[in-house]
Amino acid sequence: MASGPPPSAAKLYGASSYASLPAELSLDTYDSSPEKRRAEIERLAIRSRLKRHYQLQLNNPSPPAVIENPALIRWAYAKSQNVYPTFRPTPKTSFLGVAYGLGPLLFWIFVLKSDRDRNEKRIQEGKYKRPISVFF
Repeated sequence: MASGPPPSAAKLYGASSYASLPAELSLDTYDSSPEKRRAEIERLAIRSRLKRHYQLQLNNPSPPAVIENPALIRWAYAKSQNVYPTFRPTPKTSFLGVAYGLGPLLFWIFVLKSDRDRNEKRIQEGKYKRPISVFF
């Protein structure tokens, strides 16, 4: 006489008397109901049908001009149109953009201007020794 399927590992697991059962081991997460399992099986069947259809199109000896891949279309949409969830213009990002964009430019302007002013002051005092130039 065949009894039902053996109980799952989640049902056999019992919490230790010395430690409480972690929230990650709840039965809702690991021991899904038959409806959830049926839905997962349906999604897997749809995914495998789409994959097979794409593989048939890809390996066709006389392929159509454009092979449509729904996953590729979704990816292209996510990368081009749906930008807001991955980047949000906030005061912090605006400040960082200005700092990284104008910061180095202002730094080099300051360094070159101060060097020019220091050399000009040394020329006025007569302490500036011109570097030897090869081109004149």
